[in-house]
Amino acid sequence: MKRQTKPQASESSPTEPFGPSRREFLAQSSRVVAGSVVAGVALPRIYAAGNNTIRLALVGCGGRGTGAVADAFAATGGPVKLYAMADLFAERLKASYDNLIKGNEGKVDVPPQRQFVGFDAYKKAIDCLGPGDIVLLTTHAAFRPMHFEYAVNKGVNVFAEKSFATDSPAVRRWLKAAELSEKKNLKVGVGFMWRHSDARKETIRRIHDGAIGEVHTLRIYRVHGPVHCPPRPKDANELVFQLRYPNSFTWVSSGFFIDWHCHNIDVACWAKGAWPVSAQGFGGRCYKEAGSQFDHYTVEYTFADGAKLFAFSRHMDGCWQTYSDYAHGFQGSAVIMATLGQPKPIIYKSQNMVPDQIVWQYGKDDPNPYHVEWQLLLDAIRQNKPHNEARRAGEAEVAALMGRVATHTGQIVTSDQIMNSNFQFVEDIDNMTFDTPAPIHDDPEGIYAPPQPGITKEC
Repeated sequence: MKRQTKPQASESSPTEPFGPSRREFLAQSSRVVAGSVVAGVALPRIYAAGNNTIRLALVGCGGRGTGAVADAFAATGGPVKLYAMADLFAERLKASYDNLIKGNEGKVDVPPQRQFVGFDAYKKAIDCLGPGDIVLLTTHAAFRPMHFEYAVNKGVNVFAEKSFATDSPAVRRWLKAAELSEKKNLKVGVGFMWRHSDARKETIRRIHDGAIGEVHTLRIYRVHGPVHCPPRPKDANELVFQLRYPNSFTWVSSGFFIDWHCHNIDVACWAKGAWPVSAQGFGGRCYKEAGSQFDHYTVEYTFADGAKLFAFSRHMDGCWQTYSDYAHGFQGSAVIMATLGQPKPIIYKSQNMVPDQIVWQYGKDDPNPYHVEWQLLLDAIRQNKPHNEARRAGEAEVAALMGRVATHTGQIVTSDQIMNSNFQFVEDIDNMTFDTPAPIHDDPEGIYAPPQPGITKEC
């Protein structure tokens, strides 16, 4: 999903003054240190930099990362500056840098000595930051838990794009780091911007208040054009090739069912107020351009009370397309999202979604949630307010993994299995280099085999 970077006016975006500067806060805090230590009270983190500038380090300089920096620049309340950048590939870092310096005078301060390339570049970029700064983790999911863990250990605030892990050991690693980030009072925002959509929040509040009765069924759709992966050129480094086509390789991005559909899964579970306990799925591949995965997925999730969530993910040309979410209860139904651009939620008094059954609709434009999520994160840092979305991101990742694993293996998969499995795509991701053999290999024609339900193991 492409990040919206064009600014939108927002009457409901947080605009409150952020209170005393961090220098003033430091002075005030020094007067209560002794009493707090004696009382055994954990002190809040102190956010340094007397000029109130929050510095950013961008780790992963593709479209998502570049867009996220632009969204941070759009926030109000104090200066934000891009201070370091890191990527596997020098040309991608340069393209991002060249894009970001346009129209952002004074907000980009990344000289060559703070531009880092390679598998260890993330460490060098994070090491440039201090308390109160933010690292943006916007590489693909294979590296997300490792990068998050390093940032948390360094005491740096985090903005992490989805998705968050590719397999069970990786999601456990993420959740362990999430727990530590909470103990350290770090501020962590994640790329589930729809959680900050006013339209969705109001709709789901009404659902939770009983507007459609007890929710028994949810439907989520992301069906549109394909993910293209050409045959690998004979002379191309296979690992590099897979890293350059991440959404076509499950081990890199967790696969597009998770990487693209996890937004909808998260929102549906939010509407239900629960995470599913099991999943079973059907999928297949009609076109070889899908890399190592399927090009269509249909997953049935089951919640503890027996309610169902049906997830539809298809990426083919020439087919019916939609990007939408629905909820059904015993007393009505709801459109949670009608289109990507504007969700346009509606609540109906029956299952028949026609105009004369409407009982409520949002009826106005939704503020840009990409901007809202950054405003909340930056305000939380400046005001030292609780703000940590890491645990919920990991829980949503478990649900998404259940669906992909169930579809690829042909088995019913439970949340307990995901949490306890030792299956790994890459056993030593921390020490990967450009000389590391690729985790999977193509056939003589440069094509990768799809999963084989009943044979494939991912759990």
